[in-house]
Amino acid sequence: MEMPRPLDRLPKAHLHLHFTGSMRHSTLIELAREHGVHLPDALEQDWPPRLRATDERGWFRFQRLYDIARSVLRRPEDVYRLLAEAAQDEAAEGSRWLEIQVDPSGYAHRFGGLTSTLELILDAADRAARSSGVGIAVIVAANRTRHPLDARTLARLAVQYAGRGVVGFGLSNDERRGRARDFDRAFRIAKRADLLSVPHGGELSGPQSVAECVDDLEADRVGHGVRAAESERLMARLADRRICCEICPTSNVGLGVADSPEDVPLRRLFDAGVPIALGADDPLLFSSRLLPQYELARTVYGFRDAEIAELARQSVRSSAAPESLKKELLAEIDQWLTR
Repeated sequence: MEMPRPLDRLPKAHLHLHFTGSMRHSTLIELAREHGVHLPDALEQDWPPRLRATDERGWFRFQRLYDIARSVLRRPEDVYRLLAEAAQDEAAEGSRWLEIQVDPSGYAHRFGGLTSTLELILDAADRAARSSGVGIAVIVAANRTRHPLDARTLARLAVQYAGRGVVGFGLSNDERRGRARDFDRAFRIAKRADLLSVPHGGELSGPQSVAECVDDLEADRVGHGVRAAESERLMARLADRRICCEICPTSNVGLGVADSPEDVPLRRLFDAGVPIALGADDPLLFSSRLLPQYELARTVYGFRDAEIAELARQSVRSSAAPESLKKELLAEIDQWLTR
């Protein structure tokens, strides 16, 4: 019988990780004490929190915990620490390329405005990449619950740094509270600068949410997109157009999108030919980083090593990594499989 290959040695790209949500829990505790921030029990003694965001009250609680966690990042050195530790964690799990998503407006009041905040994050990402050996790029993300004019402001900011560390433009938060088409002008601004379109969709809303991301925002990837499995026609479109879904199984269970890991339709999407990039979403709130998602592929979804290698390839191909790095990583994935 063939021994399973070590998943932490499998080169992979991580394409769905939020900035605040990437923080180590131990770092949250330390920074909260340093800055005198009171943490609710759900972020301290009772961590990880019990979440269920399929109703409005549950989503509000999730956002409240996220906002409290964000509030401990008060100094530039806190930002440098977060990204340095995130890069170390990525490297330990075999991740060689990370695209981390951030809404600079959530920090702008602390760090001197939108531009200076983004420049701080980009500098911290560059420093973390050089020290860890993990390539790191930034996705600027607008908030669906804010006005589309705010999204256009962020899109113009992202365009200013296209080619200087910013590789994509996203749209996050509860897709039930903002239609994709309301943000189409912001995404057109980003697309004209060749930034990837990577909106969230198909998490708390059904397959129509994914279709709107594709039709209205010209999505290159869809954050989550797991509900696309409810439509054979939509899966065929995603497969034909090679539009990647960033599937985050642990997050789906944590937020109540699926009742258990077995209920996340990862195998259904994969067998339909939809490109997939496994992601951790917010490890701070779900207590699970990237490697456990690959472990679920093996132990819960029955993926053989050849299929797991294909998942890793799809993450690399769907990334904004330089072509030279993509070629290198794809060759190393082949080596992992033949070793």
